[in-house]
Amino acid sequence: MRPNLYGVPEEYDVIVIGGGPAGATTGGLLAKQGHKVLVLDRERFPRYHVGESLIPAFMRPMEELGITERMDQRGFERKYGGTLVWGNEQVPWNFSFVEGTRYPHAFHTRRADMDSLILDRARELGCFILEDCTVKEPIEEDGRVTGVRYTMRGADKPYEAKAKLVIDASGQSRLLSRRYADVTWHEELRNVAVWTYFDNCERLAGDEYTNILIEGLDDGWFWAIPLDKGTISVGYVTRSSLAGQSDEKLPDLFMSEVEKSTKLKRMLGPANQAAGWRSARDWSYTSTQFHGNGWVCVGDSAAFVDPLFSTGVALATLAGSVLSKIVHQILEHPHIEAEALNRYAGAYHNFFDEIRLFVERFYDRTKYKEFYYSLAQEMVDPEKERTPSADFVQLISGLSGKHPMLNLHLEDLIGDEAAAEFTASA
Repeated sequence: MRPNLYGVPEEYDVIVIGGGPAGATTGGLLAKQGHKVLVLDRERFPRYHVGESLIPAFMRPMEELGITERMDQRGFERKYGGTLVWGNEQVPWNFSFVEGTRYPHAFHTRRADMDSLILDRARELGCFILEDCTVKEPIEEDGRVTGVRYTMRGADKPYEAKAKLVIDASGQSRLLSRRYADVTWHEELRNVAVWTYFDNCERLAGDEYTNILIEGLDDGWFWAIPLDKGTISVGYVTRSSLAGQSDEKLPDLFMSEVEKSTKLKRMLGPANQAAGWRSARDWSYTSTQFHGNGWVCVGDSAAFVDPLFSTGVALATLAGSVLSKIVHQILEHPHIEAEALNRYAGAYHNFFDEIRLFVERFYDRTKYKEFYYSLAQEMVDPEKERTPSADFVQLISGLSGKHPMLNLHLEDLIGDEAAAEFTASA
């Protein structure tokens, strides 16, 4: 074993595997609460990632991190709602975040910049951040995960780090959940996506200027995300069974489907392609376990759902915020670990399933928008306290206010005095 890295301790309260939005949010908020945190990532930031369009639920953990103003300072495009060509006869309709949430906007971003912003904030808050660092395996003692073994780019021997708890935020690599759990694939969402980027695009008109465009066709749908005044991210999503097995044919499929579109085709009229092609397959899944002895998942290592409503980053960071509060109490009161993580896992799983089930039913494009509004109300507001359209906006914003995921309590586990502290921090 080599000597430890210069200035980097060997023991921590928490080790976070992955410096993406889920890991950086969780680690940053734990460091903000005074804990000693190590965040490890195999990449050097900024690094490319798809998922550029965000939803209002993302704003809540960013407020806790204290970086919402920095997003405007960075020039990220504000997102006030969406334009859909969807449903029976593919009639265009819009939604606005002003209706149904306390956040009137989210953002479209280049994820390389956004993810770097969150990771840099975690560093500011006191996290030890190691990039170009690959976690090879967990360290186990008496059946409990007590740390990780990792290598650094250019080094020929591993290092070790120990912690009271290890958080798997490794995304779809699922470094710990792959080792300790299976995964359930959601058959209704076995899709393939192919995407690229265009410059010199025409934008949607008027109040729709900053909207994400979601345009449904007979066999799939397009996203069009404005990244700045003339550049958009465009992707096509369809069933894997319809796309075939060869990724080499996906660009041809993309371009042939563009010709069938309406709003998107007009946006791309004066445009030129500005990047190569990327694709992903069969990505909607849930881990069969969200935690174990000494470890817990957050973000895509726990679950991921089809990108129809851009929920990935928001759900990951929102879960990171909740988990940071849970882990803080576990570190203060170690005896509550198993039950506290059970409550987190149950609430997280249910929150994810609510979004997944809505997406699955939304894929029925034979309905009118009123059906989708009523479906949202049925799921999040059965007492009908708000309008169906407001319930729709709240659901696709990731902010179902009464959901246990947003209102976890540990009072019965940690006692009155500590419970008061937990409630105040939440």
